[in-house]
Amino acid sequence: MTKFTSPIPLISLKGISRSFKNGDSEIKALNDVSLDIYEGEFVAIMGQSGSGKSTLMNLIGCLDRPTSGTYYVRGYDVADLDQDTLASLRRDTFGFIFQRYNLLATSTAVENIEVPATYAGLDAQHRRERAQILLSSLGLDDRGSHRPNQLSGGQQQRVAIARALMNDPPIILADEPTGALDSRSGKDVMELLKQLHQDGRTVIIITHDEHIAAHADRQIRIQDGRILSDSAAPL
Repeated sequence: MTKFTSPIPLISLKGISRSFKNGDSEIKALNDVSLDIYEGEFVAIMGQSGSGKSTLMNLIGCLDRPTSGTYYVRGYDVADLDQDTLASLRRDTFGFIFQRYNLLATSTAVENIEVPATYAGLDAQHRRERAQILLSSLGLDDRGSHRPNQLSGGQQQRVAIARALMNDPPIILADEPTGALDSRSGKDVMELLKQLHQDGRTVIIITHDEHIAAHADRQIRIQDGRILSDSAAPL
């Protein structure tokens, strides 16, 4: 059982809904979702295509805003934040890992890892030093000058993980992190995510895969925009 370091949720969604216009009709991707996630948890949000899990991920990561409801991140009501403040909160709070890596094709591994720190205003020397340290810690110290097309899928995802760690965020948000990988590389990535959790980070995985979700301490199932079940014991 995960031990929480604070009784206050790190992430708190209250009555969250998100709707999208489709011509004259409206599609409700999320419908009255309430969810608390605490510091130090390892959570899997599960659902099939169209369940609303990707919309939920975008809201949790402050990449989108809800149509209705209240969302707090680290005690801040997201609705009260202007765009610059929201961008700063997102940058300092979340490290994103995507299924297709989302690496810049013309940039080297080191340059890709540096991107979040560039937006944070870290100087070039310290960015480069930290990127090299992260590459080494992930077993890619000899791949820093390689571009994505010179790396295997597993290596690209390791670069993406290093990029997610660049600003030392407390929350790792991983969207289908093994979906584009072979089984061996997928296993390696999950071991890395488990290690990040053991190191004290909150890890949230978005997945449709039962086997991937089983690695997490808590499984939340979403269907038709609503939370179907949550394995968390009552607090």
